[in-house]
Amino acid sequence: MPAWSRGRMNMMPRKPRRMPAPAFQAVAAILPRPVLAVLLALLLAACAGMPGQVIEPSADAGRAEQLYAQGQLDQAAAAFLDLAQGHRGDEAAHFRLRAAEALRERGDLDGAERALGDIRRRRLHDDEPLRLDLLDAEIALHHGDAAKARALLADTGEDLPPRLRQRVLELRARAELAAGDAFDSARMRARLDRYTNGVDREQNRKQILDALATIDPAALRARVTTLGPDDPLRPWVEQRLREQGTPLAHAMPQPSHQVGTLLAGADGALEAEGYRSLKHVALLLPLGGQLAAVSQSIRDGFLTAYFADRAERRPDVRLYDTGNAPADAIAAYNAAVADGADHVVGPLQREAVGALFHQTLAAHVLALNHPDTGEVPPPGSAEFGLLPDSEGAQVAEHMRERGIVHAAIIAADAEWAERAARAFRAQFEAAGGSITGESRVQDKEVNYATSIAQATAGLDGGPDAGVFISMRPQQARLLLPQLKIANVGARVFATSHVHAVDANTALDRDLDGLEFCDAPWLFGPLPGRPDRSRIASQIASANGAGARLFAFGMDAYALLPYLDWLIAHPDAYLNGATGELTADSFGRIHRAVGWARFSNGIAQPVEGALSAAPMQQ
Repeated sequence: MPAWSRGRMNMMPRKPRRMPAPAFQAVAAILPRPVLAVLLALLLAACAGMPGQVIEPSADAGRAEQLYAQGQLDQAAAAFLDLAQGHRGDEAAHFRLRAAEALRERGDLDGAERALGDIRRRRLHDDEPLRLDLLDAEIALHHGDAAKARALLADTGEDLPPRLRQRVLELRARAELAAGDAFDSARMRARLDRYTNGVDREQNRKQILDALATIDPAALRARVTTLGPDDPLRPWVEQRLREQGTPLAHAMPQPSHQVGTLLAGADGALEAEGYRSLKHVALLLPLGGQLAAVSQSIRDGFLTAYFADRAERRPDVRLYDTGNAPADAIAAYNAAVADGADHVVGPLQREAVGALFHQTLAAHVLALNHPDTGEVPPPGSAEFGLLPDSEGAQVAEHMRERGIVHAAIIAADAEWAERAARAFRAQFEAAGGSITGESRVQDKEVNYATSIAQATAGLDGGPDAGVFISMRPQQARLLLPQLKIANVGARVFATSHVHAVDANTALDRDLDGLEFCDAPWLFGPLPGRPDRSRIASQIASANGAGARLFAFGMDAYALLPYLDWLIAHPDAYLNGATGELTADSFGRIHRAVGWARFSNGIAQPVEGALSAAPMQQ
């Protein structure tokens, strides 16, 4: 009988052997009552001492297990088989299973199959039937029988110890791929991710992407609709579709409850809902090289929020230089943990974030970017960034809310602008809008007539028409007057990249009427946050291009005590300097931006778009 065709798993604990009732009655009939009483007492004592679920250890069994633990797998398998020959029943089955596991561990599945022989499931106990199923499934895959492997793994259940759960998911992933279902294979590996680390995690994540790469984009978009919002495969599908130039529409958070609301605690004292006090925080930033100025703005914003906090709530904060290589960032993290850090903010570079997320993390991490590899943070950690993709999607939602149905796209020929444009298209079309045309403008280009004609040829000037742009201020100041010359009367909307922050009224009059998203802190006081008008006069890094990063640093500090609460409560939000901040179940921070419009060369908040409720302190 093939190994995979054995009966159903029996997970019941071993019961003590008892004398059959007829035999006992026959003996009782011929023995005097006093003798019978003595024998009955002895029988009950023996039964009480019998093992219920484990094989009694012996010196030989101990030596076999020691050989296994030492990696001497051939010798261990031989020792277990010798033990099986010397035992009968349950004990023999146990030792044959252990021999097969040793042979499987060394990669000899044929030998494992021979060791199992005609082992009977009813002889196995505790988790042994499941372990037998896993061996049989692996042997079936070895023989190219994916159907039998899938059948063996179908009813393994969810309530398993991590070591067995890991093997189940790995084998199910292999079985699905062998059966031709790359999507479900990737799904199993996405679930497996939390049980892996180091090289194993890196390899597993590569296999997720490799499996998804074999699926046609249209088929992939269709299959993703079957995933729940918290399915661990969803972020991987999103990444793959972004790489293919067909990103998914963003699921826009709908927060309703602000963190930090003051509630009465058990002792009657007021406590901030969701707040978790911090003790030792490490801030990891590249202090030299091309990102030195960026790091300075983030650092200064972080420390400004720190000193604005109440003294009794401030944790110990130390700054670490991550250098310019992922290995340096990992070294900085390890140094921070060795110094006692329980929470780490950073690193900043995408490559460094990806490398750190591949490690086994001893401290909670709030990464200041999203990893270059696209995976979600490890459990207990989070990622936060100012993403052009998110802004592009939010511009699309904003335009649809304004009644715009038809849109043209004009973007800079740059990677960040392309990401924003793709996200805009996906979101706008998902919301029922149509894209009439699209074009790109070059850095040194000054005549945009061709680009305008290409993008707006099918766009009328009615109230349901709009133009989405993603570009720097210098390009936008050239584009908007040329749109008027081309008689394009549609309203124009943009990402934050169009806003230079520092007012230049003379130049920015060319942007009049342009509506864009940005950090609310840039436009006026926010309750619970340091006033920028005062900060900017004292700290240079809060001005110009660094202002947005300064606000980002403030939000990084503000997020830390509420991270766990936000991840567990998708309806909760933090009133941040960069926008309303929420978190999904994967630990990704989402930002709902504010809105402003240029009028007489000055960026002014759109009424009601940048207001926020005060955060309780």
